[in-house]
Amino acid sequence: MNVNFSEVRKKTVPVNQYMDSLKQPFREKFLTRKQTYQLKREGTTQLKKFANEYVIVAFSAEWCKDCAANIPVLALMSEATGLEVRIFGGLKKDTLSRTRKWRIPPSPPEVETFNVDKIPLMILFDKEGKEIGKIIESPREPTLEEELLKIILEKHQ
Repeated sequence: MNVNFSEVRKKTVPVNQYMDSLKQPFREKFLTRKQTYQLKREGTTQLKKFANEYVIVAFSAEWCKDCAANIPVLALMSEATGLEVRIFGGLKKDTLSRTRKWRIPPSPPEVETFNVDKIPLMILFDKEGKEIGKIIESPREPTLEEELLKIILEKHQ
């Protein structure tokens, strides 16, 4: 799937702006994770070399534990490397529907476009809007930065 980044940018916010907009007690959980997490230096240094070539688009909800664990790490990576990270936030489950997982609104309609099932859904795109890879809920590698680097390095082989 190719995306139009000018459209995505209109409908998303930068990762730090997203975290700043969260309400308590959720905001505190996200900010505490950001303050206590240490990025792996080697992976971050390598990611910096590729930061201008990629954009991460993530789907998040303030109530989601995996989002509280991983979105702050994306914020740190963005700050450390210059990697652009955009967030579709405010996802809410549709408990009244048997066919739809997410209630739209408040969830963005893009949850259907991107077939969002579990969150956070973190999708890595190249600057042309081509999907390179995705991480669903939590990284399989030891850290999020290592998994992103692995996806990028596989693309560059």
